[in-house]
Amino acid sequence: MERRLATIVAADVVGYSRLMEADEAGTLALLKERRRGILRPLADQHGGRLFKIMGDGVLLEFASPVKAVDFAIELQRGMAAANAGAVDKPAIVLRVGINIGDVLVEGSDLYGDGVNVAARLQTTAEPGGICIAAVVHDQIAGKVNLPFNDRGESTLKNIARPVRAFHAVVAPGSTEAVARIVTQDANKPGTNKPSIAVLPFTNMSGDPEQEFFADGLCEDTITELSRFHDLLVISRNSAFKYKGQAVNVREVAKALDVQYVLEGSVRKAGNRVRINVQLIDALTDRHIWAERYDRDLEDIFAMQDELTATIASILPGRIEAATRARAEHKPTSSMAAFECVMTARLLHHRSSRDDNVQALAMVDRAIALDSRYAHARAWRACILGQSWTNGYCTDRDGTWNEVLAELGRAAALDDSDSDVHRISAAIAIARDELDKAAYHQERALNLNPNDDLIVVQQGELLTWLGRADEGIDWIRKAMRLNPYHPARFWNHLGRAYFVARRYDEAVEAISRLSSLEAMHHALLAASHAAAGKDEAARHAEQVLKLAPEFTAAAHLGTLHYRRPEDREHHREALLRAGLPA
Repeated sequence: MERRLATIVAADVVGYSRLMEADEAGTLALLKERRRGILRPLADQHGGRLFKIMGDGVLLEFASPVKAVDFAIELQRGMAAANAGAVDKPAIVLRVGINIGDVLVEGSDLYGDGVNVAARLQTTAEPGGICIAAVVHDQIAGKVNLPFNDRGESTLKNIARPVRAFHAVVAPGSTEAVARIVTQDANKPGTNKPSIAVLPFTNMSGDPEQEFFADGLCEDTITELSRFHDLLVISRNSAFKYKGQAVNVREVAKALDVQYVLEGSVRKAGNRVRINVQLIDALTDRHIWAERYDRDLEDIFAMQDELTATIASILPGRIEAATRARAEHKPTSSMAAFECVMTARLLHHRSSRDDNVQALAMVDRAIALDSRYAHARAWRACILGQSWTNGYCTDRDGTWNEVLAELGRAAALDDSDSDVHRISAAIAIARDELDKAAYHQERALNLNPNDDLIVVQQGELLTWLGRADEGIDWIRKAMRLNPYHPARFWNHLGRAYFVARRYDEAVEAISRLSSLEAMHHALLAASHAAAGKDEAARHAEQVLKLAPEFTAAAHLGTLHYRRPEDREHHREALLRAGLPA
């Protein structure tokens, strides 16, 4: 068969099943209209070829990765504009994935790994966003005016190797449009949590002595998952009724009234033990996450603790993603407030003014659905705190008072919510109240030591307190707990290395960020200058290009060093790099 190298673009409609359920004929007509009026003309304009339509999805081929990405950007902008101009019609929101690969040609159709990876990348993109493979990112660097964030390597369904991907959101308002699809049937308050049953792990060793290890691993996982307030975890007694039985996941889920089931097995061979775990969406009987762990049996209890912490830290994120996907396809009113908070969190982490405004609107919607939702109250304080810290608000005093009031409401509703204390600690750091931050941080850690956001903040706080070497260990732990961690973790790590006077490692960490802002260039300039390297001047130049008003004094005013020697060390490095005092 003929082969050729091609750039493949895969696009798919978010919430298609929900749209079809509401108005099948109208959705199909609108989708055809958008393809005819937006997608096909843009494809022709950028030299693309539409080679397959699959219900709500399309596949296109381009000879140039730059033209493929330009097409995707204009497609997302065109769809967003069409949605804004047709308020009487449902929103058609796309996810887009792009890959370069060697493809098989059969007539007008294309097949192969290059096509499959593009289709899988599409499923990981955000609504209104684009996900591109690293090979595409390498080709478009400096040629496309849109920053892409490095999400690291991830495992894609039915793709044997891990794939490094980069993400960008072109049409931020698309998340709001999807939220309207998800929550439009919500007619009553409620914050029913995602629910999970952890079934007894199966001992595959044939060694009765390993039974205690399998049961202990299961029990500890139940205990650690119970620390996450946004999960409802079925008790050990209920789950262990199924020990030793061949179970049907759907029947067990129905009997226990849960949405997700975690099952696992333990196999011992010599001085090695292998643990397999898999998370199943009970509604569809579909595996949404699976992992295998191989360990030596030198210290079985230490290994049990490590595995429990790893499983418990990864699972909530996988459940969040699955719950969001489920809600997009089949909304339930009881999940509306929870979905709004998850959307608000996603917007908040993008750290832009527009996203902050949208995040606040989403969390306000969650509170309107349930005014006693402590988690929503805590996140509202966090989003307002971001507005205050980054200067997005016009009334700084009023905003700060609202932050404190919202945190007070959250604590009054649920003082045992770890996020209430994590966010309280973050706000205290922003105010240079490090003793207060340490109190809330300790409470958050005690309540949930497996939350990567709490763990990374422990490292950040220790860095400000002058204990950077300890901080590095905590930040590294957070990265291990969550292999899918936000890119900002690298910034925390880079700063900790700089404070610890480990300059080369600071540069390596900050360089892992795909999009560098003025503050990142300032830290790179300081690190290079402290190491006596000429590269400092280039980064200082970038700082002044991105922020012409930059001064060392103003920049240090945004930092939270407790020890004068750490602040002076940073000031001297900035001046040595050639930045203005």
